[in-house]
Amino acid sequence: MKKDNVSWLFEYFPDWHKSVYVVDDKKAPLTVKLNKGRESMVYLTYIIDNYDNLPDNILFIHSQRYQWHNDDPYYDGVPMLQHFQIPYLQKQGYVNLRCAWVLGCPAEIHPLSDLHRQDVHAGEYFKDGFKELFPGEEVPAAVGASCCAQFGVTRWQIRKRPKKDYERFRTWLAETPLPDDVSGRIMEYSWHMIFGKDPVYCPSAEECYCKVFGLCDLSCPSEGECVGRYVLPPYSSLPKGWPFIGWKGQPQDPTTGLPES
Repeated sequence: MKKDNVSWLFEYFPDWHKSVYVVDDKKAPLTVKLNKGRESMVYLTYIIDNYDNLPDNILFIHSQRYQWHNDDPYYDGVPMLQHFQIPYLQKQGYVNLRCAWVLGCPAEIHPLSDLHRQDVHAGEYFKDGFKELFPGEEVPAAVGASCCAQFGVTRWQIRKRPKKDYERFRTWLAETPLPDDVSGRIMEYSWHMIFGKDPVYCPSAEECYCKVFGLCDLSCPSEGECVGRYVLPPYSSLPKGWPFIGWKGQPQDPTTGLPES
């Protein structure tokens, strides 16, 4: 969005090539013809437009530095990217940028049995969406992956699919009568399958933090969480002044200790 401040990417990662799409500005150097399907329209447009000239490694992320779904104690995108282990991505082909299981794992969606829910949930629509995105493939009984559509993928993994597949995905996104948030959510829980992972792709948090971010020897009381790492925030909007102002309006220092929930 035009209002988003992306200067942090240029400040902290000056040597990285950046493709910044502005979805609500048709005159921007990089934009989309139709702002539909949340970040998925941007991701697919980038892949289609650059299919023959993709870089070796690509990170697809959202624009804001601080956002509730960043897998960091302060929801800060800078350390998340600074710790990212590119050699591991090169081995895997695709990795999720989120290790905590909360929201998405072990099985967010049950396409064959999910019923309508009041909150935004793709479950009841996922089966039909899956059939259009993956024609001829068996609809899985369960789909799980840590949210929230931020991931790394290699050129060779993208090219395992022909360009026409990505064009079909984008056409579906543009033409589906589903609301924007629902179609975007279906894509959010399809990326890992698009890039070759099983329908349920939930590595343990301990393994993920170590291999994806190089944060090993953590204390992890369960498969889906590690002490001192991600905690689901009480609200999706961070307080004004975050990370120096906490949830209760108290001053906090992000360089010392963990935020108070």
